This record gives sequence, C-alpha cells and structure tokens, in this order.
Amino acid sequence: MARFLRNNSISCRDVLWALVFWGFGVNYMLRNNLNLAIVTMIVPHDKSAAASECAPEASLGNRSVVVPLNSPNNPSNGEKVWTDRYHWNEYQQGLALGAYYWFHWLSQLPGGLMARKYGTKIVFGLGNLLVALLGFFIPLATHYSLNALIITRALQGLISGVIWPSMHDMTAKWIPPNERSRFISSYLGSSVGVAVTYPLCAVIIDAFGWEAVFHITSVIGILWYVFWLFLVYDTPQQHPRITAEEKSYIVKSLAASRDDECGKSNKKVPWRSILTSGPFWVTIIAHWGGVWGFITFMTQAPSYFNYVQGWNINTVGLLSGSPHIARMIFSYMFSMLSDWLLRTKRMPLTAVRKFANFVCTGGQCLLTIGLGFSGCRPGYAAFFMISGTAINGAVSSGSIPAFVDLSPNYASVLFGICNLVTLPAGFISPLVVGILTNENQTIKQWRLVFLISAANLAVSCIVHLIWGTSAEQPWNNHEKETNEKDVEERPEAGELIAIHESKTQESEDDKS
Repeated sequence: MARFLRNNSISCRDVLWALVFWGFGVNYMLRNNLNLAIVTMIVPHDKSAAASECAPEASLGNRSVVVPLNSPNNPSNGEKVWTDRYHWNEYQQGLALGAYYWFHWLSQLPGGLMARKYGTKIVFGLGNLLVALLGFFIPLATHYSLNALIITRALQGLISGVIWPSMHDMTAKWIPPNERSRFISSYLGSSVGVAVTYPLCAVIIDAFGWEAVFHITSVIGILWYVFWLFLVYDTPQQHPRITAEEKSYIVKSLAASRDDECGKSNKKVPWRSILTSGPFWVTIIAHWGGVWGFITFMTQAPSYFNYVQGWNINTVGLLSGSPHIARMIFSYMFSMLSDWLLRTKRMPLTAVRKFANFVCTGGQCLLTIGLGFSGCRPGYAAFFMISGTAINGAVSSGSIPAFVDLSPNYASVLFGICNLVTLPAGFISPLVVGILTNENQTIKQWRLVFLISAANLAVSCIVHLIWGTSAEQPWNNHEKETNEKDVEERPEAGELIAIHESKTQESEDDKS
C-alpha cells in the first residue's frame, strides 16, 4: 500500500484527509444509527399530525400523496408487519436518543489533553474502535430493557467524546494555515456518515430487521480502524513515507506558530489565560448555536418526517440522509472559497471566519424559522430541512478552525473545552423535544421546537459578528514568553543560558 501511494504521488496530507473524512463518517454512522432505527423499534401512531390537522391544505399545497405510516394494524398497505416493537412514549424516546450525549461532553477536554500526550492516532483510532465494538451489544441491551439501551448509548457517547478535540491536535501539526479550511472540511465526513447511515439503515431494516443495523455499522467501523492503524502518523517527522519536500513545506509553514518538533507535547497549559480569554469564549458562543441547530435537525429529522408528515421508513431514510450530502458538498466548496480569500488576501482571517459563521448560524436561523412554519406543506418542509442542514457546513470555515487560529499549540485543549460547554445541547435538545411533543405530536409543538433552535442560532450569529476574532492569542507561546520574562527579571539566568549555549556549540564544533 505504501509503495502504491508513493509511486502515484499521493501526498501524506491527501491520505490523512481521506482517513479523517472516513473516520468522522464512521463516528457519525455509529452515533446516528439509532435515530432511524428507533422509528421501527416502537409501535407507530395510527395517523400522522399533518393528516390529522391539515390534510386538505397539505394536499392542495403539495399536490402529492403522503406515504402512510408503517402499521401492524394495516397490513393491506403492503408494508412489512413488525412484531418486535416497544411501547415507548416520546419522553422515553427522547431519553434513548439523548443518552449518547449525557456524558459525551465529559470526555471532550480529556480527549484534547490525551491527544497532546499520546498522539491523535491512538486517541482518535481507539475512540472509534471501542464505540464500534459496543455497537454489537445494542440489540441485546434493547431486548433486555430500555435502561440497558440507555446505558450502552451513554457509554458510546462517553468514549466518542475524545474524537473531535483530538483531531484538532493533528490538524495543528500537519496542516499549514492557508490549507486549514479545506482540510477541516474532512471533519464534515460526519455529514456523509449521516447521509449514508439513514438510507443504508432503511434498506437493512427492510431486509433484515433493525438489529442488523447495529451489527453492520460496527463492522464498517472496525474496517476503518485497520486502515487508520497502518496509514496514519501523528506528525510529518514520524511518517516513514513522506517526501522531503512535503515535510519541509509543512514544517516551515508551521514554524511561526508551533515550536514543538515531536509528536507529543508536554508543555504546560496556560489554563488561567485560556479560561479568562474573551475571544475564546466568544468563539464558543459562536459554536453553540451551530451545534444546537445541527443536532436538532440531525437527531429529530427521522421522527419529524415519520410522525408529523407520515412518510414511511424508506422515504424517511432517504430524506433524512440527503441533507447531509448537501452539507458536505457545501462545506467543501465554501472552504475552497475561504482558503482562496485568505490566499489572495482579499479578506483578513477574522473577516473570513465571521463571514463563514454568519452563513452557518444566521442562514440556518432563517431556514429553521421557515421549517417551523411549513408544517402543512411537506415539500416546503423538505426544502427547509435540506437547505438548513446544508448551509451548516460553513462551520468548517467558521468556528471550528477559529480555535486553531487562536492557538495552534493548544488547539485540542481549546476545542475540548468548547465541546465541554456546547455538547450538552446534544441531550438538552432531544429532552426539550420529548417534553414538548410527549403525547402531543402536533405541528404547533414542533414549530416551537424549531423556533427555540432558531433563537440559539441567532444569538451565536450576533455575538460573533460583534466581538469575534481569529487573531493568534499571546498565550499561544506561553512558555516562551515566560522564559523570556524570567531572563529579563533574572539577569543571572540569562548568563547561565548563554554559557550553556556556548558550551553546546563548542561541543558540536569538536565533534565536527
């Protein structure tokens, strides 16, 4: 494999992009398989909200026939009759869907710290592998009890929490600043993972039953890990296949902002400076709205289109997955635009990040409001869902790379703290949906769900537009500044350093 890559002039950064893309895809496949499977794991409603509340209006406005729900009481509709379903209400479903995020935020900061100490290769790789192995136990846990399913999903979420912050450390060590937006688009492999998961799960469920969904997605995760193990290295200096030209280009490009040469950093983290940094907290606020909006769309889309619009499992799978393909395409194209703006110096770095976050949060805010008021028109609902998810892809050029901009040396720590703060939205949002729609699956209640999401997006957009910045922070070179300050305050320390450097140089001259 290494000889093939060398002979075909594929750069190590290209290989890294592909495996990071696939890795995030696997992570989100394992994260979201339950979102669709749960539709066929519970006893369905007899009639959709749209059919009950506005069937004449929907028929007039959409000019299409809504596919009926799967129903064991209506076998004449040609759907497969399921017998292994559970009587979980909306609140219990919200617990099952949100359990993944209960402890997911707790491992964010440890994930960033472990990546600095042990390297992203082992942290990111084992994070995905262990989640895949736990996936095999989900059907067994579900048949045992709802609580067992919730515990298994919570463990998956806890382990998976190391994934995102650990990758920022590798990005800071491998990717030059003017390539970061495009490389971070590989993180949006998560969107392709979701896009593939929903229609794939629909096909698997139709052919083999919902239990097979978890087995097959776990096998895919294990296959990815084999490639990751043999083809990825933590730094250019450690890579056995990298060309001298590529390594030199990377090292020189990063020399201005990173001063560590090895794969693992033992430098002390300037916790006080980070936690009291205004630009850092503004960037976290910018990220919060995008997380809330994306998780609401990603987690609730299958339930919304099944229970409110009344579409069957195959239609729901296709419609829930397609927005994420659009998100990946939008992300990649927008990242190319962002890197071009930086490379040609048409916009400064901060302006590019603000523009990207405005598109991500401000644009999705407007589209989410549109979704909330399109309940009786399925065609409009599909348009706003797809567009709102797609435009969220600008996050790969906005708040995500902004943490690397603020501090390349501590990027994984910053992103770990950010996720510690923002990822509780992952279980708060499903909990809010469960409370609002419990025994009350109406268009009005779902409109309230989407308006709450839009409010979060609006706050993030406005705060970052006013106070956001991507200027490298002084504490990025905390230890260097501390040493220089010590030399200024203690002249004798400077003399000792000079003597040590002089002796080192004499020793090297003698050897030569």
